Amino acid sequence: MQRQLLLTGDVNLMSVNDPRVPFERAAATLRAADLLFGNLECCLYAPPGNRSLGDEGFYALPAAGEALALAGYHAVGTANNVNYGPDAITQSLRELDRLGIAHTGSGADRDAAHAPAVVERGGLRFGFLQRTSVYWPTNHEAGEHSPGVAVIRGHTAYQVPAHKIRPEIPPMNRPGLPPVILTWADPQYLARFREELSALRARVAVLVSSHHWGLHQEVLRYMTEIAHAAIDSGADVVIGHGPHFVLPVEIYKGKPIFYGMGNFTFHTGHGGRKHGDWTGMMARLTVEERTVRRIAFKFVRHNDRNETLLRSPGEEPEALRDLVERSAPFGTRIAVEGDEAICSA
Repeated sequence: MQRQLLLTGDVNLMSVNDPRVPFERAAATLRAADLLFGNLECCLYAPPGNRSLGDEGFYALPAAGEALALAGYHAVGTANNVNYGPDAITQSLRELDRLGIAHTGSGADRDAAHAPAVVERGGLRFGFLQRTSVYWPTNHEAGEHSPGVAVIRGHTAYQVPAHKIRPEIPPMNRPGLPPVILTWADPQYLARFREELSALRARVAVLVSSHHWGLHQEVLRYMTEIAHAAIDSGADVVIGHGPHFVLPVEIYKGKPIFYGMGNFTFHTGHGGRKHGDWTGMMARLTVEERTVRRIAFKFVRHNDRNETLLRSPGEEPEALRDLVERSAPFGTRIAVEGDEAICSA
């Protein structure tokens, strides 16, 4: 029997006063899925008193969380840089519990933040783990006895290009030559994550590894390192969040890696600024006999009313062409089939 797993990008419910609005135009598709998962890029929390718009933390009215239930979300990830502050985290998770939406990625302490979300649908158990590599370094990572987010630390080094590693890089005797930027995942954090994934693999039929990471439109080396490690440890799919761009797709050992899903609903951001025109994506995975048989996606946009609109590849030719070109170096082929795009190696 086939199951349909829908995966979405960043969900930010700031400034949402009517929870029916964000997903009204997409609700029929979303609610038809056997399992719906996305990255919750806000806290369902009303801070006491006034706060500066420059403060970190995307605070959405707790009542706005009803939009998640109306859309049919079964689980969300909460490991990201805007899920910030003990009160905001604990109250936001309490609201998700009230709504009956499973969550992974933050909690009252390290063990709670690292715990997976497990959802059973139609006799099949789906497991989710989310980690962030982009977060505030002060009091944001969950501690042994303190609230926070679950992380995989990343590191950066700057290498003088002593050798001609790419055709466009001139010899190093040129004054002002920029360094090569190297990134990698912290070995201890990555080892723990692999252990946690392997343990969850034994408990579920379908395993999703979700990551808040990235910088602009680049796929950095640490992202590929983490993604490959996740699949090597049993993940069936890897999805990325955070940069707010659609990033390349890779098929690694037959399993899909969506390096960046972009936004799914995101009307107001840092400093109270309204986000303009953007393109995101929604992935649809067809699961049969505990195996992902079909990897497809649609594009998404939003309008001035903050409604999410599903878009076929034919309606977004420039976005499709760009994604095809940037995914090609990963060996990924993308072909249009009906109102969806199909990914294959």
